[in-house]
Amino acid sequence: MIAQPPESILIVDFGSQVTQLIARRVREAGVYSEIAPFNMAEEAFERLKPKGVILSGSPASVAEEGSPRAPQVIFDSGRPILGICYGQQTMMAQLGGAVEMGDSGEFGRAFIAIENSCELFDGMWREGEQHQVWMSHGDKVTDLAPGFRVVATSPGAPFAVIADDERRYYGMQFHPEVVHTPDGAKLIANFARHVCGLAGDWTMAEFRDAKIAEIRETVGDGKVICGLSGGVDSAVAAVLVHEAIGEQLTCVFVDHGLMRAGEAEQVVSLFRGSYNIPLVHVNAETLFLNGLSGVTDPELKRKFIGKTFIDVFEDEAKKIGGADFLAQGTLYPDVIESVSFTGGPSVTIKSHHNVGGLPERMNMKLVEPLRELFKDEVRALGRELGLPEVFVGRHPFPGPGLAIRIPGEVSKERCDILRKADAIYLEEIRAAGLYDAIWQAFAVLLPVRTVGVMGDGRTYDHVLALRAVTSTDGMTAEVFPFPGDFLSRVATRIVNEVRGVNRVVYDYTSKPPGTIEWE
Repeated sequence: MIAQPPESILIVDFGSQVTQLIARRVREAGVYSEIAPFNMAEEAFERLKPKGVILSGSPASVAEEGSPRAPQVIFDSGRPILGICYGQQTMMAQLGGAVEMGDSGEFGRAFIAIENSCELFDGMWREGEQHQVWMSHGDKVTDLAPGFRVVATSPGAPFAVIADDERRYYGMQFHPEVVHTPDGAKLIANFARHVCGLAGDWTMAEFRDAKIAEIRETVGDGKVICGLSGGVDSAVAAVLVHEAIGEQLTCVFVDHGLMRAGEAEQVVSLFRGSYNIPLVHVNAETLFLNGLSGVTDPELKRKFIGKTFIDVFEDEAKKIGGADFLAQGTLYPDVIESVSFTGGPSVTIKSHHNVGGLPERMNMKLVEPLRELFKDEVRALGRELGLPEVFVGRHPFPGPGLAIRIPGEVSKERCDILRKADAIYLEEIRAAGLYDAIWQAFAVLLPVRTVGVMGDGRTYDHVLALRAVTSTDGMTAEVFPFPGDFLSRVATRIVNEVRGVNRVVYDYTSKPPGTIEWE
C-alpha cells in the first residue's frame, strides 16, 4: 500500500472547468491536495484520509433531478468542509437548506459586504468592509441549513458566504480559485492552514518521494518504455521514472521531423550524456510526414500522431524484449481539455496526443507520474530532480510538434520554413532578455499566401503568425506586449532570411477565447 501524505485536502469535483485551480491554490499554501470526481470521492476519502474537504463548482443545477452530490461519509467525518458555488449549494441541499433555480444569475465581477466575523476571514476581511470577488452562478441558496449563519452578502447573493462554526463548514457563492477574486488564494490558504490546522510544509521534494514510491509499487520488476517528445514534461517524467526504477526504463525518442531547430540533438545529448539513461533514437520523419500528407483537420492530425507514436512505442518495446508499461508526461491541463468529466457536463476542447484514445490492442499499461501537476509545478519538480535550467526553463512544446503550428497540410518544405522562422523569433526574444518573462512563444505558418514585392519582383508567398503569451498554468493566458520596434525587427529578419515568407503578423488573442496553440 502506498503511503499517503500525512496532511492533505480532498477536492470533490462536480465538473467545473476550474476545479484544478482549487488544487493549485491549496498547493500554493504548502498543502498537498488531490481531486476526485464526486462519484469516486468516497473511495478517495477513505484512501487519502484528508484533514479537510473542498466541494467544487459545477455547470449542473442542484435543483435538477439526478444532479451530482457529495458522499454522505464526508459530512459524517467531522472534517472541515468548504463549498464553492455549486459546492455550497449541494451542501445546503444535503444538510437541510433550500436551493432554487434563478430567473437571472450573477456573473463576473461583484462586491460582497462582510456582515459578520468568521474564522475563514481571520487576518483578512473585517466587518463593514467590501471586497471584490468573481461570481458565476444561476441558482441560489434561498434557505440555510440548520447551524449556518450569513457572514457576507452581495446584491445578487444574500448568502454569499455562510458558516457553521461548530462543524467548521463554510460555503461561498463566488469562486475564490480564479485570479479575478483578488483575495481568493488567501481564503483557500486560510481554510487549509487555519481552519483545517495544517502546517503548510508540503514540498515538491515530498511529491517526488511519494511518486517514486508509487512508481516502484506500480511497476514492480516490470519494464517501462517512456516516450520523449522533446518537451519539458516528458523529460521530467523520464528522469523521475528512471530515479524510481533505474535500468528497468528505456526511453524512446521519436524524431518525427516535427521538432524545432536543433531539438533532436539536444534531447539525445541530455539523456545519453548527462543522465546515461538507455535511449533509443528512432528516425521516423518519413513515416509521420507521409501519414500526414493530405490531412488538414487538426483533430485528425492529433489522432494520427498519437496513434503513430503508440505504434512506434510498441515496435520498440518488442525490440527490447517487451515492456509492461508506457510512461508519459500527461499534465492536468491536458486531462481537463481532453476528457469530458465522467462522460458528463464538461466539454472537450481539443484532444491531446498523449491522453486517452489509446489503441485497444495496446499491451502496455500507462504510467503518468505528472498527471496531477501544472506546468510550473513540473518545472519545480525538474529542478528538484536536477535537470539543467536551460532545459527546465524551456517554453512548452506540444507533443504533435510543428504539425499543429501548420494549419492545413503538413509537408517537409513547410516544416523547414517554420523551423527557420521560429528559430529567428526565439533568437530575438533571447537577445532582448525576454525569454523568461514569456510563458510560450512560437511561430505559426498559415495556409495563406499573399502578394508581396521583393527587389523589383512580385512574390506570392506564405504568411507567418507570431504568438507569445504570459501564463502561470496554461489554463488562461494573456498576450505578451512586445514593443512595436521588436516586432518590426523580427518581421524584417524573417522576411529577409526565410525563403517562402513575405508577410508576418502578430496574434493578440488571449485564452479564453482562443487557445494558446492554433490547433
